[in-house]
This record gives sequence, structure tokens and C-alpha cells, in this order.
Amino acid sequence: MDISFIIMWLGFALAGYSVVGNDSIQTLGTFLSSNERRSWVLLWFFAALILSGTLIYGWHHYDGDVSYDRLAKYPLPQSLAWYYLLPPLVLLALTRTGIPVSTSFMILTFFNPENLQSMVMKSLYGYALAFAVAIVVYLAISGLVEKYFIESEPGRREMGVWSVLQWMSTGFLWSQWLIQDFANIYVYLPRNLSGASLSFSLLLLLALLAYIFYSKGGAIQNIVKSKTNTVDIRSATIIDFIYGLVLYFFKELNNVPMSTTWVFVGLLAGREIAIHIRLERRLTGRIGRMVLMDAGKICFGLVVSIVLVFIIQFLGK
Repeated sequence: MDISFIIMWLGFALAGYSVVGNDSIQTLGTFLSSNERRSWVLLWFFAALILSGTLIYGWHHYDGDVSYDRLAKYPLPQSLAWYYLLPPLVLLALTRTGIPVSTSFMILTFFNPENLQSMVMKSLYGYALAFAVAIVVYLAISGLVEKYFIESEPGRREMGVWSVLQWMSTGFLWSQWLIQDFANIYVYLPRNLSGASLSFSLLLLLALLAYIFYSKGGAIQNIVKSKTNTVDIRSATIIDFIYGLVLYFFKELNNVPMSTTWVFVGLLAGREIAIHIRLERRLTGRIGRMVLMDAGKICFGLVVSIVLVFIIQFLGK
């Protein structure tokens, strides 16, 4: 068997595990937190249905390209050497530490370093827009809505309504995230997948997703839980809906891949600042340090990505 073929599928498996383990918690973290009492199998089945539908639709609509044309500028090398496995391996190691690094920078950059600048710029715009939208929205609603959520538990009837709304918002967000991040996973496979390759890859992703739900999110989930009232199903619903709208905007803007991690961190940072301004009438040093620490973590991921690009280029000579 061709060694390049083995590396291709091994790279896909490693990328799938590291991307799903690191990035998916950005979209499913609030969903997991606010549904901790439900069976993980039920939650996984819901996410699996959306993943399958989004993947199959992209494969059919884009003539075998499940990345929704986001890999147009990332051609698959004729031969994949062992060092192409380094990006997902490093990402996997960082994920276990709880660092929210960007999979777009960690993986896609290695296949075409020339597109790094366009990815960084779009990701910066994503962070800024998510931060600004969160500031405006939560300054407007925190005084009444978020304050009410913090001070009161939802009744049975209210809980039923918010459960439906949250599952809808999570489904919308999950689909938008998948459209952005399928490129990070499928960059190792041919741009026009056969039916057999599609089926095998889908089964592998569903198994990886099941493990993530079984482990309740892993270390990255701590970033979500550290923010104000994110385990409340009502607050989680609003977070998911805003995040999904921002990703939808950038999906429609162009097909340049971007870091969904930066968008997620920007949204949480803006939300945290706005809530404390409205409810406590001031910003504490703890909140400032939290925002700076989260921003520092994603910048660290970018630096690691750039360093690894040069390492791989050196090894490939």
C-alpha cells in the first residue's frame, strides 16, 4: 500500500479528532453545559444528524467537495510525507492543555502558507465583529434579561420553551461551524470524494464526535464554564444564536477559511465585559485579565502555526 495513502487517511483521522476535540466545543460547549442532565447519547445523536446532513449536502452541491469550496486555494500535494502529520499532532497536544488554538492556522497553513495573511485578516475581522456585536447586544439586554436569568431559575413551562429554542439555535450554529471547519479536516483527502470515501470519513467523524460527547467536552470546556452564567440554558441559547449569525455572515462574505476560535473568543470577551459594565457598573481586574489571557492563548496558537510552517518547509527540503 502506498505510504502517501496511509498518511492521507491517518492525517484525516488525526485532524478530525483534533479539530472536533478543539473547535467543536466552541459551538457545542454551551449546549453540553446546559444539558448536563440529559444522556450524552441523545445529545450526540442530535449533533450527528446535523453533521451528516451538512456533509452530504456539501458533497452533493459542490460535486464531491465537502469543504464548500473553501479548499479551492489549498491543492492536495501529489505525495504526502510523514511531516504533514505534525500539525494535527501538535494541535492534539495543545487541546489536551485546554488552549483554544485555531485549527485553521494550525492545519491549513501547511498546505498553502501564502494564504496565511488572508486567513489572519478575516479572523481578526471575525474577532472584532463578534466582540462589537456582543458588547452592543449585552449592554442592551444585560440590565433586564441577563440579570433576570442570573437571579431566577426557569419554571417547567419556561424551561420547555427555552429547550426548544436552544436546540434550534445550537443546530443552526453547529451547521455554520461545520461549513467553516470541514476544510480543516478534509484538507488531507481528495477535493472530489468518492461515495465510499465520503461514507468512511463520515463514520469516522461520528465516532470521534461520540467520544467528545461521552467525555463531556474535555479541557476546552473549561473556557466556556469560566464565563458568567453560561450553564443557564437561556443564556446559552442567546450565545449560540449570536455566534451562528456571525459565522453565517462570514460564510456568505467569501470562501476564505477563517478561525472560528477567534470569533468565539471575541464573542465571549465582549459578552463578559458588557455584563460586568451593566450589572456591576465597573470592570474588575479579573475580567480584564481573563479577556487578555484568552486573547493571548489564541495568539499563541497563531505563533505556533507560523513556527511549524517553517519547520515543515525545512524538513521538506
